[in-house]
Amino acid sequence: MAQQLKTQTQKEPVQRHALPPLPYDYAALEPYIDAQTMQIHHGKHHQAYVNNLNAALDKHPELSSWSFEDLLRKINQVPEDIRTAVRNNGGGHHNHSLFWTIMRPPSETGGEPGGALADAITKTFGTVAKFKELLSAAATGRFGSGWAWLVVSGGSLEVLSTANQDSPLMDGKGPILGLDVWEHAYYLKYQNRRPDYIAAWWNVVNWEEVAKRYTASTVTSAPPSGR
Repeated sequence: MAQQLKTQTQKEPVQRHALPPLPYDYAALEPYIDAQTMQIHHGKHHQAYVNNLNAALDKHPELSSWSFEDLLRKINQVPEDIRTAVRNNGGGHHNHSLFWTIMRPPSETGGEPGGALADAITKTFGTVAKFKELLSAAATGRFGSGWAWLVVSGGSLEVLSTANQDSPLMDGKGPILGLDVWEHAYYLKYQNRRPDYIAAWWNVVNWEEVAKRYTASTVTSAPPSGR
């Protein structure tokens, strides 16, 4: 009876966050990103971020209505006892969820950005080639683990990098393209040759998805019009 009562009254943790499925097969980004790396990266590393985020949030059910974007944008409002866990694992979950979507098989990529995104890149950086050079430098120069980003900030584009699993959302900026430079993202194929991985990665960028994120971010980040 005691065991039955315990079973009936014990609170079950709510698994609010789940590992998103990839929009392509693990081998789809070959030869630039190998299938084994993708399988471990998605199924092991990303899954661990999801599991650890859920474990942290189980301690604070009052956060159950917050999306992971909310958690990162309002990281300083997250209870202190789980803040570091949410920063690391919520950031890891969000960063990777974006990362998978802004890549696609090389046979399907358009090669270069177009439309309003291309116009904005040219306006901000001079040329698409210069933009790629700047983001590649940010990725190469990130000491240790982290990410390089193209973000929308105040309606304008900016290239930056973040350490570990920190997200630009924590600084009020909208990430539209991110490059993972943790060693687990490339070491099986490229070992210590991070620049080679970065150069190869440009061949699998899904510019159509990046453009959609750019449009959405410029709408949400646009300053209010004057009266």
